[in-house]
Amino acid sequence: MVKDTVMANANENPFILPIEGMESEHCSLIIDKGLHKVQGITSLKVELNNRRALIITDDAMKVIPKAVHTVRGLGYYITTVTKNIPVLQMTCASCAISVESMVQAQPGVVQSAVNFAAGTLQVEYIPTITDPEKLRAAVQSIGYDLVVTEADTQATLEDLQHQSYIALRTRTIGAVALSIPTVIIGMFFMYMPYANYIMWLLSTPVLLWFGKDFFIHAWKQARHRRANMDTLVALSTGVSYVFSVFNTLMPNFWQERGLHAHVYFEAASVVIAFILVGKMLEERAKGNTASAIRKLIGLQSKTVHIVHAGGHVLEMPIEQVKKGDTLLVRPGDKIPLDGIVQTGESYVDESMLTGEPVPLHKRAEEKVFAGTINGNGSFQFSVTQTGSETMLAQIIRTVQEAQGSKPPVQKQVDRIAGIFVPIVIIIAILSAAAWWLFGGENGITQGLLALVTVLVIACPCALGLATPTAIMVGVGKGAAQGMLIKDAESLERAREIDTIVLDKTGTITEGRPRVTDIMWLNADGSLQTIFYTLEKQSAHPLAAAVVEHLQGTASVVIADFENISGRGVKGTYGNRWFYAGNIALLRENHIDIPEQLQSKASLWQEQAKTLVWFADEKVARAAVAVTDTIKSTSAAAISALQDMHIAVYMLTGDNQRSAQAIAQQAGIQHVVADMLPQDKAAYIRTLQQKGKVVAMVGDGINDTTALAQADVSIAVGKGSDIALDVARITLITSDLMKLPAAIYLSRKTVAAIRQNLFWAFIYNIIGIPIAAGVLYPFTGFLLNPMIAGAAMALSSVSVVSNSLRLKWTASHP
Repeated sequence: MVKDTVMANANENPFILPIEGMESEHCSLIIDKGLHKVQGITSLKVELNNRRALIITDDAMKVIPKAVHTVRGLGYYITTVTKNIPVLQMTCASCAISVESMVQAQPGVVQSAVNFAAGTLQVEYIPTITDPEKLRAAVQSIGYDLVVTEADTQATLEDLQHQSYIALRTRTIGAVALSIPTVIIGMFFMYMPYANYIMWLLSTPVLLWFGKDFFIHAWKQARHRRANMDTLVALSTGVSYVFSVFNTLMPNFWQERGLHAHVYFEAASVVIAFILVGKMLEERAKGNTASAIRKLIGLQSKTVHIVHAGGHVLEMPIEQVKKGDTLLVRPGDKIPLDGIVQTGESYVDESMLTGEPVPLHKRAEEKVFAGTINGNGSFQFSVTQTGSETMLAQIIRTVQEAQGSKPPVQKQVDRIAGIFVPIVIIIAILSAAAWWLFGGENGITQGLLALVTVLVIACPCALGLATPTAIMVGVGKGAAQGMLIKDAESLERAREIDTIVLDKTGTITEGRPRVTDIMWLNADGSLQTIFYTLEKQSAHPLAAAVVEHLQGTASVVIADFENISGRGVKGTYGNRWFYAGNIALLRENHIDIPEQLQSKASLWQEQAKTLVWFADEKVARAAVAVTDTIKSTSAAAISALQDMHIAVYMLTGDNQRSAQAIAQQAGIQHVVADMLPQDKAAYIRTLQQKGKVVAMVGDGINDTTALAQADVSIAVGKGSDIALDVARITLITSDLMKLPAAIYLSRKTVAAIRQNLFWAFIYNIIGIPIAAGVLYPFTGFLLNPMIAGAAMALSSVSVVSNSLRLKWTASHP
């Protein structure tokens, strides 16, 4: 059985099929159902926003061509490239057969043919799966070669889509140019000699050439007992055209019955023209919705300057770079890959990844990221991540996956879209029948007009575009502002947040605590080395501060080392246990605290400093005071959240005094201290039981349980990999001002979705009855099919345009 999502096989790389003509959610449902019937597909996901299907299969050679054939049979197109490539080293016909069979066996090849006499290979392939270089490698493996020149390199998917847009624009211009004189004759010169024949002549290329795709797609849908928007357009304009041809050739049929032989060539032509205009405007608008992902992809470099032994610098393609290579970055260069600076220094603009406008100073041992822009300095760095492993590549992949995901509201829209077209066809037929039965002497012509108008005005595209276009723009807007939203459900859910739980260290504060005071019970160098070694093995930020303060101290070998979550660390040296951590660790192990240490510790606590204790198995040997300042934007961010009527809680494992001091500086009213990781998750569960929609914001491994429990999980930048994996929204920087911005973006995006769905439903609910003639008995009004065509075209454009408003209105004020 085909699984509904490629996530079920996360360890396998899916094959990507780019799809043209998938304009609405209804289209994606048709394709999804069709591909589910293809034998051999083990996992499948159809993404409307990204216009692609992701397939996992164990037999790509057979399954991919079948999938392409299925999609084409449904009336849609797989974006493919067809090339003629010279073949070398062939000496006989069997060589040609060998080359052909080898190429055909490659994943992504739809069909191939080798002409031995001409020495060429004609191959049709899917550019997202394979390319000429991969085919060349396969052919070389059996002793032949392909001449893949620069002129034959793979055309990008965007170029192909641009070519498709140019072709659509050409068809639109042609249809409009011929429709204008048809309308003029039909409305003002209908009694001129041969008027019907002239309109027939002008309208025929509009329908059968410029609008032929509607009929071709409709026929392919009909063969599979399915219907979509093309079916409605083809039926309405086809019926109008055939009826008009009949009346032109046989006007006596109606005249003998006392009726006028009306023709509707102008209506059929204008409907095609208007819908093509609408599709063209829609394509332009939808192209703009993907501008964020295009900008991210545009940040990727194609060449690098690699530093070889001896200092020799050579320019080479980025694909040839390996981890550990040293690259040179010159002033103004785009940093090509992730790495660590070795020599030199410079200011680097990371705004394209983080949204932060201020360049950061980079020096030796600091990280740099692909896609960022170097300033006036120059430096060399060692490559740590290449290809799909770079931060930029991961962001692009995450944004694409989020844009292809569906929020819960889309599931109901899918069900409606699935039955929309058949219902419209039934309504159109019933409208025509009602007119024929009760319309009097003009019932037949009025019924025909009603049928055509209902088919024309119904717009499943507006319903299908309402949600995904808003999600695309919203996710893209978030990425541009340094907010990585991993799925549409999180974007929708964030709007409902009424409670936010914040971790303290690294989230509200800088996360870089420093030692301000240290007091020993008895000065002893050997004890200091033990304390230093214990803390050096700990992963806690407070331990790092102690290690930094005691830098230069010698290390010893600690046995039985254990990291106790929420407490500290312990280990043995010289057959004695030693402990480093908080007061709870000492109490649990019944360790005494001398009065002189306790009094000094109390004084430090009053100053909102955090305590780290060092003890042996009997008595505390030292107390250390550590402080951590809040981030410059934390107070403003928390104030902004409270202005949005969101309750802010701070949960921390720190002591009550220190937590209260930080909370006072940040403006937080709800504080819970001395919490273990599991306590945070339990507290969030308690808030949820009270009906709260809770977001958890954290950065460390100890936050992952709470992040998993929360309704919306948010990780701040530079946090642990586990926290980033668990969280559904990631703030690429540690700036908490991104938090209210993310919630504001969610609210604006969901508002746009609701507006889109409202207008899409209202348009169809009001438009279809009017088109059927429901107003005629009361007002004598009948909707003209030409006006219906314009309304239908503009409905989709208006939905996409409303989504595009997010690009300018979704920034937090």
